[in-house]
Amino acid sequence: MDLKLAVLSRGPRLYSTRRLVQEAHARGIEVEVTDPMKFSLFVDDGAIDIHYAGEPFTHDAVIPRIGHSITKHGVAVLRHMEQLGIWTANTGQGILQSRDKLHASQILARNKIPVPKTTYIRDIIDVEPAIDFVGGLPVVIKVTQGTQGQGVFLRHTIHESRSLIQGLLLTGKSVLVQEYIAESHGKDIRALVVGDRVVAAMRRKARGREFRSNYHLNGTVEKVEISEEFEEQACRAARVLGLNIAGVDLLESNHGPLVLEVNSSPGLEGIEKASGVNVAGEIIDYVMSETAFSEVDLDQLLRTVPGSGVLSLQLRNHPMMVGNKIADLFKSSHEIPVFALSRENKLIWNPESEIQLRYDDVIICYGELSQLRASLKNAILGVAEQALSAVKREQEQA
Repeated sequence: MDLKLAVLSRGPRLYSTRRLVQEAHARGIEVEVTDPMKFSLFVDDGAIDIHYAGEPFTHDAVIPRIGHSITKHGVAVLRHMEQLGIWTANTGQGILQSRDKLHASQILARNKIPVPKTTYIRDIIDVEPAIDFVGGLPVVIKVTQGTQGQGVFLRHTIHESRSLIQGLLLTGKSVLVQEYIAESHGKDIRALVVGDRVVAAMRRKARGREFRSNYHLNGTVEKVEISEEFEEQACRAARVLGLNIAGVDLLESNHGPLVLEVNSSPGLEGIEKASGVNVAGEIIDYVMSETAFSEVDLDQLLRTVPGSGVLSLQLRNHPMMVGNKIADLFKSSHEIPVFALSRENKLIWNPESEIQLRYDDVIICYGELSQLRASLKNAILGVAEQALSAVKREQEQA
C-alpha cells in the first residue's frame, strides 16, 4: 500500500511502538517513528507548515503515542497536522479530553455513560460533603491528571482522606473524590477499542494489598470475554471522547459496567499477551482502511461561511417545549431551521416536522446565525405565551 505512516513516540524501543512498526512493515507500509519534540511548526499569512528534524514532514497518517509529560506540546503538534489534513488515529482534542479525568467524567455522564459517582474538590471544607455524596467511606481519591495508577489512592477514614486531600491541594493538584466499588476491589476490565469495536479485552487484578490493578504496577492479566453491554459502553465512551483507538477501563459493579477511565495511548503488551489478539495488527489495519477519510469538525467547517454556523437547543432547559411538535415551534414549514435531532444517543437527520419533542432531546440547527437566534428565541417565547394563555383560561374557568 502506498502509505507513509508515522508513529508519534519518544520511545522507539517501547513494546507498543515496536509492535506497531513491526505490523506496518508486515503489510508493506513505509513507517517511521517520529519524536514529538523534534517537530517545528510554522504559521504564515494564509498558510501553515510543519518540519521534522529540519526536513518537510510528508507522511500521510499518524498514530500518536504521546506521553503524559509532553501532552501540551504533543497535542500542539497533532493539531498542526490536523489543520494540514494529515490523518491522525486520535485527535488532539480527544487526547486532551481523555487525560483530564474530571472533563472526561463530565462528557461521559452528560452522554449517559455510567461512571462512578465523582466530586471535584477545591477546598478542604468540601471533604465531608464529597464523601457523603459518593456513598461514604472508603473512597477513592485521585488527581485529575495521572497515568498508570499514579495519583490514585484508597482511604478508609475521614482523617486519612482530609490529610491526603489537604496535601494534594497544597501542592497545586486538582482533586477528585470517587465512589469506591467494593465488588470490583483490585480488579477491572481493559477493553481495547479500535474504530467502532472492541478488538481485545482482559481482566486486570492487583497483587497483595494493592487495590490498583494496572499492569505497570505488577498486576496480573487474564483473557476475558465481555458481554455486549460492556462492549457497547466501551465503544460509546471512546467515541464521545473523540478517540478512535483507546483503552477503556471498566469496573464490574453489581449494577453493570461503570467506565472508570479512557486511555488515548493504551499499552499493547499486557493485552496482547493476555488475549492472544494481534492488537497492533488490528490498529494498522484500521489505519489502512480509514486514511482516505478525515473526520471534520462540522461546526468549524460551517463557520467558514461568513455569518453562518450551528446552534443547539437543550430541551431540558426549556421544559415547556416538551410534547410539542417541531412544526408547532415555527410559523411555517419553510422557516424550520432544524437539521438534526439528538435523541437517545442517536442523531435523527432532517427530522419530520410532526415529530414530538422529548425532555432529553437536543435540537440542532444550521443557518445564518442572527436569523437562527431570532427563530429560536421566537419559538421559545411562542411556547411560553401559549402556556401562559392556557393558565389564564384555566383560571377563568375556575
